[in-house]
Amino acid sequence: MLRATEDTSHLVVEMGARGTGHIAYLCDVAPPRVAAVVNVGSAHVGEFGGREAIARAKGEIVEALPAEGTAVLNADDPLVAAMRHRTRARVLTFGTGGDVSWRAVELDDLGRPAFEIGHGGSWHPVRLRQTGAHQVLNAAAAAALAVAGGFGLGDVAGALSEATSASRWRMEVHERADGLVVVNDAYNANPDSMRAALDALIAIGRARGRRTVAVLGEMKELGDEHDSGHRAVGADAARLGVDVVVVVGAAAAGIADAAGSGPATRVVRTEGREEASTWVRQNAGPEDVVLVKASRGAALEWVADQLLAGSDAP
Repeated sequence: MLRATEDTSHLVVEMGARGTGHIAYLCDVAPPRVAAVVNVGSAHVGEFGGREAIARAKGEIVEALPAEGTAVLNADDPLVAAMRHRTRARVLTFGTGGDVSWRAVELDDLGRPAFEIGHGGSWHPVRLRQTGAHQVLNAAAAAALAVAGGFGLGDVAGALSEATSASRWRMEVHERADGLVVVNDAYNANPDSMRAALDALIAIGRARGRRTVAVLGEMKELGDEHDSGHRAVGADAARLGVDVVVVVGAAAAGIADAAGSGPATRVVRTEGREEASTWVRQNAGPEDVVLVKASRGAALEWVADQLLAGSDAP
C-alpha cells in the first residue's frame, strides 16, 4: 500500500487470516471497494475449528464493503453464496451458475484449460497457461473481480490468456530432457488442493499415455481432521487410479493406508524426502509424469529439483 502513488489506479491485495477478526482489521487498514471470496475450503481448518468458522472469518471482507462497492462471490459454494446476506454492496457471482461463467472446457496434454468465459450474454475465448481444471474457477473469480472493477470482458479474457504464475512451486510443470514430466505443486497443501492436483496428474497421464506417480507428504494445520484428511487424499488417489503413490513421512501415513485400498494403485512408504527422492530418481523415467505435493513445512520442492536434475536408474 505504501508504494501506491497518486498515479496508482488499482491496488490488488490479499486479506489473510489465522483467526476471526484478522480480515476485519486488515479491511480497516486497506478498505476494499471490490472484494472476492473464492471458496471456503479445508485450508487452516485446524486453526479455525471448522469450515463454518472459516466462513465467518472470510465473510468479514464483504461486511467491510461500502454500499457502492461489489462483493464477488462463488455461486457454487453454499457457504460463500450465503455471504450475500452479510453485505450492503451489490453482489456479482461467478461459477457454473454465476453471473460470470464458463463453457466448453478442454485440456491440452499438459492439463492446461481452454474455454469460453461469459458475462451478460457475451462470450470470449481463454487459453490458460496454468495446469489444472480447477484453474478455470480461479480464472472466473479473477474475471469477475475485473468486471466489477470496470474492465471489459474481452480485455479480461485476453489478459487471462497471457497471465503467468507470480510465485514458485504452484502447479509448475517441467519436462526433463528425456521426456519425464514433473508437476511441482509443493508450495502448500490441503485435502481440496490435493484432490485438484491429483485430477491434473491424471489428466496429463491420460493425454500423454504415461504412468502417473504422486509423491505426497503431510498436510499441516488440519487439527482434528488430520487423520481423516490424509485418508481422504489416499482414497482420492485410489479412486482416480493413480499408478504409484509415494508417501513421505510417518505423519502422512493415512494417505498410504487409504491409497492401498485401490487394486490398481501401488503404495511406496518412505521415511522422509531423501528416501522418497532416491526411490523416484531410481524408478521414474521418460514414460512417467510425477506430481510432488505437500504442505510448506515438508519442503518437497527439493524432491522435484532432485528429480529434474537427473535419474539414478540404470
